Amino acid sequence: MKRRDFIKSSVALAAVTTLAGEVAPGSAAESDKASIKNYRTLGRTGMKISDISFGAGKLPSASLVLRAIERGVNYFDTAPDYGPSESLIGEALKRLPDRGKIYIASKFCQSKPYPGHLPVGSSEQDYVAAVEESLKRLGTDYLDAVFVHAVGESPDFDKERKRLLDPNMLKAYERLRRDGKVRALAVSSHGPHNMEKLLMEAVDSGHFDLIMPAFNFMKFPKVPEVLKAASQKGVGVVAMKTLAGARESGADLRGVSEHAAFKWVLKHAEVGGLVVTFANTGHLDLYLQASGQDFSATDQKLLDQYAARHGQDYCRTGCGDCEAGCQAGLPIASILRYQMYFADYKDEKQAMQSYAALEKNAAICQNCDSASCNQLCAYGLPVATKLRAAHRQLSFATVA
Repeated sequence: MKRRDFIKSSVALAAVTTLAGEVAPGSAAESDKASIKNYRTLGRTGMKISDISFGAGKLPSASLVLRAIERGVNYFDTAPDYGPSESLIGEALKRLPDRGKIYIASKFCQSKPYPGHLPVGSSEQDYVAAVEESLKRLGTDYLDAVFVHAVGESPDFDKERKRLLDPNMLKAYERLRRDGKVRALAVSSHGPHNMEKLLMEAVDSGHFDLIMPAFNFMKFPKVPEVLKAASQKGVGVVAMKTLAGARESGADLRGVSEHAAFKWVLKHAEVGGLVVTFANTGHLDLYLQASGQDFSATDQKLLDQYAARHGQDYCRTGCGDCEAGCQAGLPIASILRYQMYFADYKDEKQAMQSYAALEKNAAICQNCDSASCNQLCAYGLPVATKLRAAHRQLSFATVA
């Protein structure tokens, strides 16, 4: 029996009776919809993953995981600080007779609102305990990969490098690997500080089997250099933030621009696959249509049109150049990223929790000189105006 046939039959047998009132995984109607057409190998990990894979940061139910599996998705990216994500994936795994057909990646994090990253200075046991708690929530006895999560959020390069290469983390990983609890070590970054430099450090260190950078058609010109180095050393690559903000594309571009963005990322041979957030079955229907498709000149025109429409409104998450000019020392890129989660990803609760956890926020922008602050972005974003709006959305504040 072929792999996909196996998964389809497994889900069909195990899950249908639990989904009263819905179109259940395994039904004829479900199997006729968009599905994965291509799988790629993730470097030396040997994992062969779906080119479009499942970001579980907004996972609403176990049934959505089962539907994705039925359509061929086999790589799931989760974390302890993604709300109930791990537990819901665990519910789905209980309905599968063979856990080995699915790849699960999680993070060295605590179960609390994002960011729950284990800080530098955590003990070896802290790292081991974080993974063991993930295994309990997932109801499995191993992870296919564990990530050092989101390096580069602080502008302090040395501090982030220490978190990346923390000796206690490396000892914990070796212990977990020997015990069969983790198969691969990975690191992710969406910047805004030193993303390419930190990921290159990870590649050159020889410790990491997999990296996950933010990568899309709007920014990140140095990422291809990292991809090339990773490929030469057998380090697998999974891309994220591939939709450049996931803004509404307009009626004339709805759907096709998302496909073009995915195909742009996947035309890079070093990329093993991309992770995008799936929050409902509509995302399965829309996103999986791009699987296995080639990038074309028409796609490039669509992306150019998208960039012209949103280029002066999209904060490049791996940039952060504006922060050097902010006299208040605000984490501008992080604030605007949380606003993106709120406004574009519709993940209001997590966005507000993450904003509330910042040491500095944009309340001070009510009295900022917008004429100067609005000149900070090389791409023309009105920084002060956007920070005011972000504070209003993320804190329900009234801004004068």
